[in-house]
Amino acid sequence: MSEKVAHLVFDVESIADGDLISKVRYPDQNLSDREAVATYQDELMEQRGTTFIPHTFQIPIAVVIAKVAANLELLDIVSLDEPEFRPHVITENFWRGWEVYRTPQWVTFNGRSFDIPLMELAAYRFGISLPAWFKSDGYKSPRNRFNSTAHLDLQDVLTNHGAARCNGGLNLVAQLLGKPGKMGLTGDKVQEQWDAGHKMAISDYCRCDVLDTYFVFLRTQVLTGRITLHEEIKLVQAAKQWIEQRADSCEAYASYLASWSNWTNPWEVAESKLQPESEPQPESEPQPESEPDSQAM
Repeated sequence: MSEKVAHLVFDVESIADGDLISKVRYPDQNLSDREAVATYQDELMEQRGTTFIPHTFQIPIAVVIAKVAANLELLDIVSLDEPEFRPHVITENFWRGWEVYRTPQWVTFNGRSFDIPLMELAAYRFGISLPAWFKSDGYKSPRNRFNSTAHLDLQDVLTNHGAARCNGGLNLVAQLLGKPGKMGLTGDKVQEQWDAGHKMAISDYCRCDVLDTYFVFLRTQVLTGRITLHEEIKLVQAAKQWIEQRADSCEAYASYLASWSNWTNPWEVAESKLQPESEPQPESEPQPESEPDSQAM
């Protein structure tokens, strides 16, 4: 890849570690992995109205990363350790890839509170050293919450670091741009899909989330003044062509395109309404017929 990778836009899908849940939360109940997960989910539903298990009890089983150039062009999208999806290999490839590309900016949606902590804890679990990521350098430290050079959480951008809430999440902000948002599978169904052996379906779901995140990333760059709206529109067109070129060999891309809606540019609509209608041309008066030329006979 000749272009330098400046941004890594990524998303993580994970499942609960039933054995860990059993040992930590139900040590005396001799529950199987599935029983422990189900029991914990029942408790969470009763207490919090959700079945989502905290990241500390989860392991990554799919990570998809979009490689993006400094000019924000989409270069490539990869699903780590596909089709094996081994958590320890995914984690190793995730962090080592960041180092190989010389520590580009991570870009996520809500990654500050979920994806990054999950991948840090996975590195801890699997014994992977991350000296560059844990470097202590004051406010420039990569893990500093406000160091957006190391990690740009788009939810932080849109909520002023949590001062407001982004109700609707990635699904909402993607659909504001005419992008598909959530299609079929949702995060709370990943565990069920994994148990059923549908690993590729999870990876495809993750791949579509990364595309949504990339397009939201582009619009935030318009919002913050890094690029113009015209430049973003050109980048979106180029990315769509990139997806179209790969749709025949990737079901996720074909599904994404099938749910694609073009964003309505209000500035173009307003401009078209301001264009003056062409004035009707007056009808020309009939000309008198010329006298026949006697010599033409």
